[in-house]
Amino acid sequence: MKTQEQYYAAVAATYDLQYERPEVEEDLEELHEALSELLRGHKVLELACGSGYWTEVISDVADSVRAIDNSPQMLAAARERGLDEDFVQFTEADAFKLPEDIAPGQFTACFAAGWWSQVPRSAQDKYLAHLRAKLGKDVLLVLLDSNYVDGYSAPIARTDLDGNTFHILTDTKGERYDVAQSYPSDSWLRKRLSIAAKEVRVERLEHYWLATCRLK
Repeated sequence: MKTQEQYYAAVAATYDLQYERPEVEEDLEELHEALSELLRGHKVLELACGSGYWTEVISDVADSVRAIDNSPQMLAAARERGLDEDFVQFTEADAFKLPEDIAPGQFTACFAAGWWSQVPRSAQDKYLAHLRAKLGKDVLLVLLDSNYVDGYSAPIARTDLDGNTFHILTDTKGERYDVAQSYPSDSWLRKRLSIAAKEVRVERLEHYWLATCRLK
């Protein structure tokens, strides 16, 4: 069984196909509009930007975007979008340990799509504290992730003792990968985020959820 990191390297070129499925079209339209309203005029740090799909969406309205990811293959796909380098900067970096040059006051918002579901439950409080220390107070935090939808989502292959869930995913060559993907309830999100943030709001669509708050 191959690792999660190997999975994202293998599927970087085809990762955006998930956004072309007709089942999610309505949700994506609503999310594009919501993110445009939330992040307009902000200096945004994007965590685990992947192929840059959401980077492109928010770059249309944000004052600037620094998008980080630890996968060179994903960053290569993101850079192929040709986004304006005067406003968008891609950096190879680990979202679990933000670059040393990031300091409070540089960003007014932090955005992550598909990232929170991969932060282990036992590490979430510590991770939020890390964000707060690096970014400072009152920064807007916007998290977007997937709901589990019967008949659409990949089956859950296993659940660990902390309640984290995992899928066994395959690439186009049939290679199998162990990939973390948890599906928190609204109450879990509010409880976790309220430890480090205020003004917590959670919205559920059919295939995605969107949470917003401000770091304390």
